[in-house]
Amino acid sequence: MGAITRRNVLAGGVAVATALGVSACGGPGSANRSGGSGDGQPVGGTSSSPSASARPVSLIGDGSMADTGPQPFQPVPEKLQPGQRPPQFVVFSWDGAGEDSKKLFSHFRSVAQEVKATMSFFLSGIYVLPEGKKDLYLPPGHKPGASDIGYLADEHVKMTLDQVRGAWLEGHEIGTHFNGHFCSATTGVGTWTPSQWRSELEQAIGFVEKWKTNTGYTDMEPLPFDYRKELIGGRTPCLLGQNQLLPTVADMGWKYDASSPGGLQMWPGKTPQGLWNFPLQSIPFPGHSFQVLSMDYNMLANQTGGTPNGDPSKRPYWQQQSYLSYMAGFNRAYTTNRAPFFIGNHFESWNGGIYMKSVEQALRDIAGKPDVRLVSFRQLVEWLEVQDPAVLAKLRTLNVGQKPADWREYTTPQPV
Repeated sequence: MGAITRRNVLAGGVAVATALGVSACGGPGSANRSGGSGDGQPVGGTSSSPSASARPVSLIGDGSMADTGPQPFQPVPEKLQPGQRPPQFVVFSWDGAGEDSKKLFSHFRSVAQEVKATMSFFLSGIYVLPEGKKDLYLPPGHKPGASDIGYLADEHVKMTLDQVRGAWLEGHEIGTHFNGHFCSATTGVGTWTPSQWRSELEQAIGFVEKWKTNTGYTDMEPLPFDYRKELIGGRTPCLLGQNQLLPTVADMGWKYDASSPGGLQMWPGKTPQGLWNFPLQSIPFPGHSFQVLSMDYNMLANQTGGTPNGDPSKRPYWQQQSYLSYMAGFNRAYTTNRAPFFIGNHFESWNGGIYMKSVEQALRDIAGKPDVRLVSFRQLVEWLEVQDPAVLAKLRTLNVGQKPADWREYTTPQPV
């Protein structure tokens, strides 16, 4: 892609050579919604989402979760018609996905309602574990309770549970960002074995399955889903350790993984383990000859070297630059090969919150375009899996920025 190599540093001190930037995670940050697509075309559901108490409830375990039936507001995936140009899928995903005093989880749920978007929220398991019970967490290679991200205040644990409950009822996906977010080169997630990943993931699931026992909040409604069954994908901390993770999650029935850094804006394929591979993508970075990963931290890393408190006088420029980068990535796919576009962010306030403003502006602008589908990774998987495999294989031959002369060549199944 003609990119110039830059050397950036992951949170935790891992240096990587890349033209795309690096990934790290900060701390965490309601409205009813009708399922829909970016151009306002409905995809099922009504204009309000039912509460858990309005649905049949079958409690699971200690009552932290409940089987309340199928998730509301899910689109019915449709097979491409011969010669049809694919819709432009865009997935906005959020690493950590906790609610704190910034209230960014609830804010972006409200934005999603306004623009008829569905998103993927990757929950950090320790965000539903009170700090007073942190020794229940046994991170691989670390002492009990250790974490490179902070535990939430008890009040914010409650708020996070409310947001997760509401988000699922509105049709959003609840994935995982695992637990302690270790990025160290010696003991971080990049060094973990498949069995260590299994322990980490079982604990992340377990904290959700037993949040009532661990918190004592027995008067709160259960989460309206079985997390072990709902969980089909996630993103690793620091975008590290995917190769060792994949055998474990394939065995646990995952359908996709979104942990790979440096993907290209091309149609996705599957890993050797059979999971859909949804990487963060390299997108144009205005003012530079290299590209950047489609995530807020990667913008930050290239703008300030990773410091979250850069020069205030430059923040308006950085905000506009990150917005234009997202839009350049979107427009490159939208006007050419229609490859699904992936944006991954955090609920953070780096550089005065400029990245929250830029990604919201991009979300609103993208939502206004015709033939856009703002979906979760889970919904994208379901769409991909009803397509003709030969058509998907042909779509994967389209390079970055390659516009077909005739879509019939790519979306018309060939006779056997």
